[in-house]
Amino acid sequence: MGSLAVDSYRENAEDLEELGYNEKAGFLWLVQKKKREHNFKTIKQLVSYATEVTALVEPRKMKKITGVKTREMLLWLSVVEVYIDDPSSGKITFKTGTGLADSFPVSAFELEA
Repeated sequence: MGSLAVDSYRENAEDLEELGYNEKAGFLWLVQKKKREHNFKTIKQLVSYATEVTALVEPRKMKKITGVKTREMLLWLSVVEVYIDDPSSGKITFKTGTGLADSFPVSAFELEA
């Protein structure tokens, strides 16, 4: 999951200053010049990426995420975990620091051609 995240972000980040993945430790990080927002149109979800984003990566899971927030109603909530419980379901789950979680189709996060 870490290598995939690095490759997909590298292709779409114009202000990227540093991006790395320590496979042995499972540590992923990125540093960008300015905060970035992205609207995932198919699921109507606005996500904000801080200038520094970090995560611990395991198979089908990213945890202890920092620097990523999602907008719910009028609030920005920190995303702390992302995981795929059952790959055959085609769903990916995002968990916030408040304990709220929501699942979406994996296809909503595929790179646009």
